[in-house]
Amino acid sequence: MSKIVQDILAGVATLSVQGDVTIAITGIEFDSRKVTSGSLFVAQKGTQVDGHQFIPKVIEMGAAAVLCQDIPTELADGVVYIQVEDSARAMGQIASNFYDNPSSKLKLVGVTGTNGKTSSVTLLFKLFRQLGHRVGLLSTVQNQIDNDIIPSTHTTPDSVKINELLAEMVRRGCSYCFMEVSSHAVAQERIAGLTFAGGIFTNITHDHLDFHKTFDNYIKAKKGFFDQLPKTAFALVNIDDRRGGVMVQNTAARKETYSLQTVATFKGKLIADSLFGLQMDVDGQEVWFKLIGKFNAYNLLGVYGAAILLGEDTEQVLTALSAVTPPPGRFEQVVSATEVVGIVDYAHTPDALQNVLETINELREGDQQVITVVGCGGNRDATKRPEMARIACELSNKVILTSDNPRNEDPFAILEQMQAGVSPVDFKKTKTIEDRREAIRYAVSLAQPHDIILVAGKGHETYQEIKGIKHHFDDREELRAAFE
Repeated sequence: MSKIVQDILAGVATLSVQGDVTIAITGIEFDSRKVTSGSLFVAQKGTQVDGHQFIPKVIEMGAAAVLCQDIPTELADGVVYIQVEDSARAMGQIASNFYDNPSSKLKLVGVTGTNGKTSSVTLLFKLFRQLGHRVGLLSTVQNQIDNDIIPSTHTTPDSVKINELLAEMVRRGCSYCFMEVSSHAVAQERIAGLTFAGGIFTNITHDHLDFHKTFDNYIKAKKGFFDQLPKTAFALVNIDDRRGGVMVQNTAARKETYSLQTVATFKGKLIADSLFGLQMDVDGQEVWFKLIGKFNAYNLLGVYGAAILLGEDTEQVLTALSAVTPPPGRFEQVVSATEVVGIVDYAHTPDALQNVLETINELREGDQQVITVVGCGGNRDATKRPEMARIACELSNKVILTSDNPRNEDPFAILEQMQAGVSPVDFKKTKTIEDRREAIRYAVSLAQPHDIILVAGKGHETYQEIKGIKHHFDDREELRAAFE
C-alpha cells in the first residue's frame, strides 16, 4: 500500500516540512536496516543510539521521506523532511493515518497495571468471542485475530506494528480488540495516535524500576494512559488498589470502578475458593468460575465491568465467563500420578509471587507442603531479587532458588542477590540450584503425595534466554517429565 505524505501528516504537530508533500510513501520504518525504496524513515533519539545518524544511509537506500527532530544540514533532492518535537509520538499518529485510523473503526480497550494485564485481555478476548463477536487480541503471550495466532515479542508492539495489526483486524471484520498497555508502551509513545473505547486499571506494585528508575515515574507512566483517553471512552479502575483513584485524576473519560471491598460501580464478593475454581457474588448474582484465587476474582470483576460498559447483557456475560478457562501459564496445573499438584505461574514480581503463594496457602489442606521453585530474570529490575526470595521463604515450606532468563547477566550473581533476601532462620529450607531443569526435578523428589509445587516466573514462556540465545524450555513440560 502507499499513501501521500500530505495525508499521513493529518493531526501531526510539525515544526517544519521541506519537500514535495504530494509524493507517496510505501511504508514506515524506524529501523534503518529495514528501509526500502519509497519508505518513510523515522529518526528517533533512543537511549543507546540516535537514529538521526542513519539519515544519509537510508536516503542512499531509497527512503522517500524522513521524520526527524533535527533537520540535517545537507538536504537530498527529492526527499521530504518532516521536523517534529517528538519523533516517537509523531510516528504513532503517522502510522495511524497510513493505515486509515483502524483503532477508530473498532472498539479498542486497553488494560494496564502491574499484574493481571494478560489474564484480563485474554479473558475479554475469550468472552467476546463466546458472545459471538469477531475479536482481536494484543498480549504478551500472543497476538491473535479471531482464530489466527501471531506470536508476540513485546508486551506492546511498536506503533507501526500495532496499526498494521489493527488494520488487518478491521479488514477481517473484527468489532473489538483487547490490548495490554505496558508502562514502557506509554513512556515510549507506542500508543500515540490510537483511539481507545476504554481503559482498565488492575493494580500497581513494584516493577520495571530498571526502566523507569523511580516508582513515581512508573505510576506516572500508567496514569499517562488514562490521561490520553477521550471523553467518549470509559476508565474502569480497581478502587481497592490505593492508586486506583490517582489513575483517573486527570482523565476526560467516564470514570467507573470495581471492588471486592467497598461500594463501586461493579461490586463483587468472594464466597468460596479452591484449587478447582472460585465462587463469587457479582452484583447480586452468585457465579462459579473456573479460575482460582482472589487475584483472579479481581480480574473477572474488571472483565465483567468492561463487558457491561461495552453494552453486553449481564446474564450472558456471567454465563460465558463461568465457562472461560485461565490463560496459559497463569496458575496452570500439572498433576502427578501420586496427586502432587504442580502449578506453573508467570509470577515474576514480588506482588504477583505473594498473591499466588497466599492463594495456595489459603487453598491447601491438612499437612500439604508448599515447595516453591523461583528465579529472577537478568537485565531487569535487580531490587526485587532479594524481595522475591524473602516472599518465597516466608510463604513456602521449602524453596529452591534457580535461574529464570539470565539473559546477559551471570546467573550465579543473580542468585547471590536473591540469597540476600533469605533470613538466617530460612537457610535450612532453602536450596540454590542454578540449572532450572535440575531445580524442578529436585522439587519433585522432595514432594510427597498431595503436596503443591509452585514453579514461578516463566509461566507460558517456552524458552530460556541465556547470553542472547533462546533455548527451548517449558516449565510445564519439565514438570510432566519430572513427574513421570
